[in-house]
Amino acid sequence: MSDSELVRILSSIVLQSTPLAIAVCGETITERAGVVNLSLDGTMLLSAMVGFVAGLLSESVWVGFLAAAGVGALFAFIIAFGSIRLRKDQFAVGFVLTLLGDELSAFLGQNYTRIPGQKVSHLGIPLLKDIPILGPIFFDHDPVVYFAFILVGITWWWMFRTQHGLRLRSAGERPEAGFVRGINVNRLRYIYTLVGGSLVGIAGAAYSLDIKLGWSEGHTRGLGWIALAIVIFGGWSPIRGAFGALLFGASKALAAALQRSFPEESVVVFNATPWVLMIAVLLLVGSDATDRLIVLAPRRFQSRLRQLLRVRPPGALGTLFIPGESGGE
Repeated sequence: MSDSELVRILSSIVLQSTPLAIAVCGETITERAGVVNLSLDGTMLLSAMVGFVAGLLSESVWVGFLAAAGVGALFAFIIAFGSIRLRKDQFAVGFVLTLLGDELSAFLGQNYTRIPGQKVSHLGIPLLKDIPILGPIFFDHDPVVYFAFILVGITWWWMFRTQHGLRLRSAGERPEAGFVRGINVNRLRYIYTLVGGSLVGIAGAAYSLDIKLGWSEGHTRGLGWIALAIVIFGGWSPIRGAFGALLFGASKALAAALQRSFPEESVVVFNATPWVLMIAVLLLVGSDATDRLIVLAPRRFQSRLRQLLRVRPPGALGTLFIPGESGGE
C-alpha cells in the first residue's frame, strides 16, 4: 500500500467517524447529567430525514442542520419531561421513541428517497491542509468535521475544567449533594438533555447532508445503538468517546478492505465485522479480563492503564431526583 493510499484511508476514517463523534458527545453530556436518552437510533433516523428534506426545500444545508437539531431536542425533551415531571421510566420512553422515529422517518420521507439534495461544501484549511500527512488527514475536509473536532475539545473542557461542568457531573453523580449546595438538579437535567439531543440531531443530519448524501429508508439504522455503545466504551468521556468513534470508523474501513481482498465471500460477513469488534471491545472493557491484561504490562504503567480502561457510569444515571424525597424541600 502506497503512502498516498494510506493517507486517503485515514482521511476517510476521520470523515466517516465525524457524525458518531458528535452523537457520542451529545449522549455523554446527557448521561453525565443523569439522564439516559435511549432514543438515539430513532432520533438520528428522523433527524437525517428532516435535515435532508429541510435542506432540499430551503436550498440551505444550515437550515437542514437547524431542523435536525430541533428534532433531536424535541425527542430529548419528551424523555426529560417523561422522566422528571411524569416520573416514567427513561429506558421505556427512549425505546418507544426509537421505534417512533424509525417509523416516522420511513413514512414522512417516502417521497424524498434517492433524490439529489443539498450537501456540505468542502473547505480545506489554508496552510494547515498542506502539512505533510497530517494536513490531508485532519485539515482537508468540510466544516462538519472541524465542528466535531472543536466540539470534542470544548465538551471535555466544559465538563472537567469549569464550575458549570462540576455542576453537570454533580447532577449525574450525587444529585442530593448538589441540591444541598444550591444546584437546581432537575433544571440542569432538562438543559443538558436538550443540548445533548440537539447534538444527536445534528449527527443524524451529518449523514444525509455530508457522509451518506441523500435519504433512503433506514439511512442510519443501527448507528444510534453504536453511539450508545461508544459512550460506555469511552467511559463517559468525550475524548475517549471520539477515539471510540474513530475505532468504529477504522473497523468499517477494515471491512471494506477485506471485502475487496475476498470478493467471493458474502458481503454480510464483512458488514458485520464492525459490530462484532465493537461488542468484543465492550465485553473486554466491562469485564475482569481488563485487569488480567493490565497485570501483563510493566508495573509502572499499570496504574495509568487502569485509569484509562476501567469504566464506571455516573452514580445517579437513569434515576429520578425528587427534592422532597431526597433531603430537599
